[in-house]
Amino acid sequence: MHARLKAWAWQGAAVLAVALLATWFAHNLSANLAARGMEVDFSFLAARAGFDIPFRLVEWDSSYPYGWALYVSGVNTLLASALIIVLASALGLLLALMRLSGNPLAAGTARAVIELVRNTPQLVQIVFVYVAVLQVLPPMRNSITWFGGIFLNVRGLYLPSPSGTAYNWILAATVVAVLAAALLWRRLGLAAVPRLVVLPPVLLLGAVLAGFNAAWEYPVLRGFNFVGGTRVPPELLALVLGLGIYTSVFIAEIIRAAIAGIHRGQAEAARSLGLTAHQSMFLVILPQALRILIPPLTSQYLNIIKSTTLGAAIAYPEILQIFARTVLNQSGRAVEVMTLVLGVFLVVNLLTSAAMNAWNRRLMLQGR
Repeated sequence: MHARLKAWAWQGAAVLAVALLATWFAHNLSANLAARGMEVDFSFLAARAGFDIPFRLVEWDSSYPYGWALYVSGVNTLLASALIIVLASALGLLLALMRLSGNPLAAGTARAVIELVRNTPQLVQIVFVYVAVLQVLPPMRNSITWFGGIFLNVRGLYLPSPSGTAYNWILAATVVAVLAAALLWRRLGLAAVPRLVVLPPVLLLGAVLAGFNAAWEYPVLRGFNFVGGTRVPPELLALVLGLGIYTSVFIAEIIRAAIAGIHRGQAEAARSLGLTAHQSMFLVILPQALRILIPPLTSQYLNIIKSTTLGAAIAYPEILQIFARTVLNQSGRAVEVMTLVLGVFLVVNLLTSAAMNAWNRRLMLQGR
């Protein structure tokens, strides 16, 4: 009983210390603002923005308020984060498997790439991709063309855009089916098969079926620009490639260490059952390695989300570029703007961390 009271006393003292520190910061901020004739006021979010956002996924024009600019730039940040996470995870897995392949050329290439990328600054890599790779691409009329409908030039990547009722229904039904199967995996009698093996191919198959049933709008060069389709700006490409490649080498080392942490007897048992090396890796080794690599992988994903602010260096319209620069300069509300930016990243990272921790707990339960 005495030990419990002592523990509660220490916890109470810690909470009190944090509360006193927060109160001191708030009082100090209020006093400094009052000395300058200012006060904390978020009503500026309703004021007219009066500027354009060159790339956005949601509706926007200069008559929209600052609050909507936060939403638009936040969506851009989430888009970049999602693309980088997918690219970094895929490249990281590839590099890890190359290092573990036993092929001297593949292992040496992977190791050289890892050492080169992780020992140079990520901002330099992003700027290098933007200036030395994307800005030297050919002009619009001399675009690099793939499959007659994909164009790459100095203004970005132009892709066909799908639409149509059949496309929407098939894609939505596939997503719902995959989510339902993931939630009801045991009840469907599929617990012996790893979700990682089955669900992605099912989702890919649904996407392919949706693509075949879609009405595609292709970009067409008219005059000095392309019309139709979807344009991916070079700023987004540079951010995704630069940050994705940089993070992939750290993910590769995490995956390699996790695979090395699986007892070699697992691979031997898989081979004794007649599984190929490829089947052993994806059906036996990787599902077990997930239990080891998810915690450090979560840290890398959180760093990716925070590092998207480096897109401001190449003028990608994410939160830092649009809200913490343009809106701050126009409104002069530094405290309010930075508080909102910090709050957005805090909420997004907490949600991401919660999702990864829930996945980790579920894997731990399966492993008992």
